[in-house]
Amino acid sequence: MFSRRELLAMSAAGAAMVSSSAQAATFGNPDEPPQGAINAKSPGSLSDPGPQNPALAKQFPSAQEPPATDVGGLQMNWASFNNAPRRIQNGGWARQVTVEDFAISKEISGVNMRLSAGGIRELHWHQAAEWAIMTYGNCRITVLDVQGRPYVADLKAGDLWFFPSGAPHSLQGLGPDGCEFVICFDDGHANEFNTLLVTDWFAHTPPEVLARNFGVPAETFANIPLHDRWIFQGTVPGDLAADRAAIAKHAEAPPYPFVYSLGSSAPVKESSAGSIRVADSTNFKVATTVAAALVTMPPGAVREMHWHPNADEWQYYIKGKARMTVFDTGPNARTTDFSAGDIGYVPRNLGHYVENVGDTDVQFVGVFRAPRYEEVSLSNWLAHTPPALVAQHLNIDEKVIAQWPDTSPGIMPKS
Repeated sequence: MFSRRELLAMSAAGAAMVSSSAQAATFGNPDEPPQGAINAKSPGSLSDPGPQNPALAKQFPSAQEPPATDVGGLQMNWASFNNAPRRIQNGGWARQVTVEDFAISKEISGVNMRLSAGGIRELHWHQAAEWAIMTYGNCRITVLDVQGRPYVADLKAGDLWFFPSGAPHSLQGLGPDGCEFVICFDDGHANEFNTLLVTDWFAHTPPEVLARNFGVPAETFANIPLHDRWIFQGTVPGDLAADRAAIAKHAEAPPYPFVYSLGSSAPVKESSAGSIRVADSTNFKVATTVAAALVTMPPGAVREMHWHPNADEWQYYIKGKARMTVFDTGPNARTTDFSAGDIGYVPRNLGHYVENVGDTDVQFVGVFRAPRYEEVSLSNWLAHTPPALVAQHLNIDEKVIAQWPDTSPGIMPKS
């Protein structure tokens, strides 16, 4: 038998539970206290009477009014080439985003470069590997591998190149209007403005040493530039076949090409909801430290909920308007908006999805410091888990679970 005091206590506890349930957050807002505009009842909860920059705020609607399911304080995963200062020279320009500018991006740094027709990014090499995707025009690349085998090729928009760490190379814009491209280095600290340049080394080597090294008189080097060229205007290259013949001499050809046509390759996933094309060491043999996925989605499509177990994902948005939500333990969830020229970043194993929130196609490339592209699909995992087990976790009928995709579709269409 319960005493009167015990009965009163039990009644009070029950009332408290009912009250708590009645005040619980709206569906989709599991955290206390309730978050998001949907839970803001007083007018002053949403207004912003203080100083502001409306033009800037308009570009980030998910920051001004995040989904109520966003929670915690995930590290900023947005950066952009749009506000990165350009270093401009006669022949082209470049701008970069490294870990110094973008703290979360520890594995990859990015460079956006433009070369005019005939513009030359001078002969140089890096301490990091260089992966790049062409976004405009045409470019000629040259490179020498560690076995002394030369390679030269012309690239168009959608093509990739890869130069291993230490491989000497050059880039030059072709006609009619040069080129533009985005470079990724497999080191977040790598800096395009601090590379090993051939003109710099010549200028800082005594002429007599140069003479002995190349077997010619010291006077040969009387007019070399005394500063590096970095980017400079040259003449538009001639016929590709002629350049190939000129560099061959007695050297063998490298076993694998240093370029790959990702934009025109067969998709690994394709439907009315969009396409995903992949380039990694399985089909782009030379790219041993960088993998990439080119994603194209029509309006309303969603890049399905997934994660990447083997590397962080560095994203470059080529066109369209997108919104990405990233989930981490904590709980932590953050939604961020992206437009053309922006950079996104997702640490390895963090769940995320991307939505096309514009009225044109979204296209972005995800770059990974890894030899292979790896992805785990949330729906594919749950569809291959015993339905009764999933049902007990989520309070969803097993018949509904049986309808979930079990083929890792990659992109889901607008519902």
